[in-house]
Amino acid sequence: MKSSLQEFLNTLQDEGPPPRESHLLDSVWYGLKGSWDRAHEIVQDDSSTDAALIHAWLHRIEGDLANAGYWYAQARREMHGGDTREEGEAIAAELLSRVYLGSPL
Repeated sequence: MKSSLQEFLNTLQDEGPPPRESHLLDSVWYGLKGSWDRAHEIVQDDSSTDAALIHAWLHRIEGDLANAGYWYAQARREMHGGDTREEGEAIAAELLSRVYLGSPL
């Protein structure tokens, strides 16, 4: 199932993430839902730059900026300085746009 960002965000009221589009979107979903441990568990063994970005965002949520900085560097991104909720939604939008284009995540 492919969804828009709004459709994805609407599922945050559900018990679980939408039908699997990618494990990375599952991680973002759990992060946005407030289930930090579950979100972190999903990305911690993935070595992709997308997973590193999500990992960085999760450590920002946690308040561990030193660890977040490490993961932003792994993702080849600057540390985000804005609202963590907005950053999570932007990450979801980026990942969803690639799902629509048929690119692997």
